[in-house]
Amino acid sequence: MIVVALLIGAAYVLVNSFVPEAHRRRFNALMVGGAGAAYLSGGGLGIWEFVFTAAATYVAYRGLESWTFIGIGWLMHTAWDVVHHLRGEPIVPFAEHSSYGCAICDPVIAIWCFTGGRSVLDLVRKRLVKA
Repeated sequence: MIVVALLIGAAYVLVNSFVPEAHRRRFNALMVGGAGAAYLSGGGLGIWEFVFTAAATYVAYRGLESWTFIGIGWLMHTAWDVVHHLRGEPIVPFAEHSSYGCAICDPVIAIWCFTGGRSVLDLVRKRLVKA
């Protein structure tokens, strides 16, 4: 499960390499905002689901102009995944350990965001040209 979660995070980063750089940050701000609402309709933590969603929405809004805030949003979601794994309902209702997997996947995305959300394809191309 851990390897699969890491691969999902890596696949997310790779797929984002196909999003034009001019749109990549805003697209990812929307994605982290959506992730912030993932548990809203059934996470099992009552009013705290709304509090978290409000905080994640603010961070996502700030992420429209900042990769750092998008990374913070993914780390916030990681923490929320851990809380749900231990005390709440899973992010995917029929997959008992899905919140645990999400908590492993999200930091991969966060690290990529903290590095500026650069295209992996561009980085590989530059390395090949130097070689």
